[in-house]
This record gives sequence, C-alpha cells and structure tokens, in this order.
Amino acid sequence: MATHVAVLPSDALDVPIDISSDSSRFLRLPHPRTGLASLFLPYRPRGKDGSRRDAILEVQSVAPVNARSWFVGQEVVADGKLLVMTPIDPAFLLIPILQSVYPENGELGKFRPADEIFDDAAANLQESSTSAADKDVSLIISKDDILQFTSMECCTSALRRVCDVKEITEDITVFRFSPQRVVEYLRSKVERLSTAETVEVSRTMVRNLARDGLMDDGKEELLKLGRVRGACDLVAQYIPSGIRDSLIASYDFAPLDAHFKYLEDEKASLAVEKPTKTKATKAAPAAADKKRKAGTSQGVEKLKRANTGGMAKLSTFFTKKVPG
Repeated sequence: MATHVAVLPSDALDVPIDISSDSSRFLRLPHPRTGLASLFLPYRPRGKDGSRRDAILEVQSVAPVNARSWFVGQEVVADGKLLVMTPIDPAFLLIPILQSVYPENGELGKFRPADEIFDDAAANLQESSTSAADKDVSLIISKDDILQFTSMECCTSALRRVCDVKEITEDITVFRFSPQRVVEYLRSKVERLSTAETVEVSRTMVRNLARDGLMDDGKEELLKLGRVRGACDLVAQYIPSGIRDSLIASYDFAPLDAHFKYLEDEKASLAVEKPTKTKATKAAPAAADKKRKAGTSQGVEKLKRANTGGMAKLSTFFTKKVPG
C-alpha cells in the first residue's frame, strides 16, 4: 500500500479509519463551488460529551512544483505531495446535490421525502459526470457515494438548514430546496466570520484591510463592511457562483464600492500626473540649454560684426621677440 503524508484535525487522530469499511471510505462528491468530483472522507470525532458524531473531511492534494520526497522515520516516501484534510460543513456539500434535482428556471419545485430527493440526485449526478468524464474515471461521481453521504446523520441535520420543511405526519417529513434559506444560513456564517476577533486571527485579511485603507482612523463603518466582504469571499470558496451572487446582493456594499472607486480614481490620477511631471522636468533643462545656446550664438554674432582692423592678433602676444 502506498504511503502518503497528510495533515488532519487532531480530533481525527483517535478515530480508527478503515478505508476498506463502507462507512469510512473516501467518497467522490461534487465540489460545492465547481461541481467537479472531489474527494471527501467521513469520520466520527468524539464530541464534548464523549459521544461520537458524524462529520466529513475535505481532502486536498498539495503537490510541489519540483520533485520532492518525505522522510518518515527510517522510510523515504517518494511521493512528495501533501494531503490536507480539513472539516467541511455538510450543508455546503448538499447544495449542488439538491440543485441537481430542482428546476433551473427559478421555480421552487415540490416538497418531497428526503430519500426520494437523494435517489434522483444520485442518479442525475452519476449520469452527468459520466457523460462529461471523457474516459477519466476519477471525474465520475458514483451514485453509491452520494447515497453514502446522504445517509450520514450530519447530512440529515444539514438538510433542514437549506430546505423548507413540512411535517406531514409524525413519520413523514418532506423537504424543498430553498435558495432563500441557503442565503440566510450563509449570512449567519458570514456574521461569525466577520467579527473583529475572528478577522484578527487571519493575517491575510488584516493585510488586505490595511492595504485598502480601511483600518485608518475615522473609517470604522467601512472597516465593518470590509470585514463582511472578506467573510463573504471566504464562504464563496464553497458555494456555486449563483448562490455567491445572491449572498453578495443581500448586503449593501455601496459605501465600500464607492471607497474602492475613489482609490482607483486616485491611483489613475497619480499615474497620469507622474509622467506629466517627468516630462516637464526633462523639458525645463532642455529649454534652459536651448536658451543658453541661443544667447551664446548672439554674442558670437556680435563679435563677428565687430571691426577688428588694426587690432593685433592674439597669437602675437605669445611669439618670441627678436632682439634689435
């Protein structure tokens, strides 16, 4: 079996993962932003009360540009790529699955039992990925993988966060995918991510806010909007473009956009002003030199017009006198 170096959450280290087991094997699911087949790994970390709970990890491969290896103990791992496994919200993974069975014309569709929705979604995704795979089996999304994920308890819980729900009877519950509920749920995430305490943890976000001049005195309101916009950009890494547009449209970023436009206009003005000043600086010495040359020419012309008759030549002052 090939050995790979991976980084994963500490709470996953005490969970025995047997990839031969159906409940803990890698799943190939549509990525929530791109829709392309990506790897995910279910696991059951221990909660604060000591009980196990369903969760899922996103698996990403970070490959070096040049060939590299890892030293693990006394072993050399020839494959130098690094596998990074990070927890992902199951609600993100549900969005493309649910979208595959609902109309694209903006209609809400019908309320249906969860099992019926997932069966249709699994069949649709497998068919569409197979036709687009072009003989690359790694791009095919298996129906079994979809059904394995949707059978997890964390997925069932997330279903209520992105769907309208109706309790028909005690045993019958129906669901309908709701873009509005999705945006509301995403806004709650943005609210948590955009707090000053959370943003300060990210050096990248702090640098971006400072670069845009949002951390200057007197720009507190713009700073709040900047943090919200930054949080939206983070969430947007895990949602389709249409949902992202709806999320952005739910906020009033007009003051922030006006600030960015002012910065762009100021930058453009400086870019135009700098060449003009440079040209003027170069033109000044040229004009002075031209004036100096013009003045010299006038003096020479006057000397040319002077009557030099009877004047001794300059060379006579340097000739040796003959004794009389």
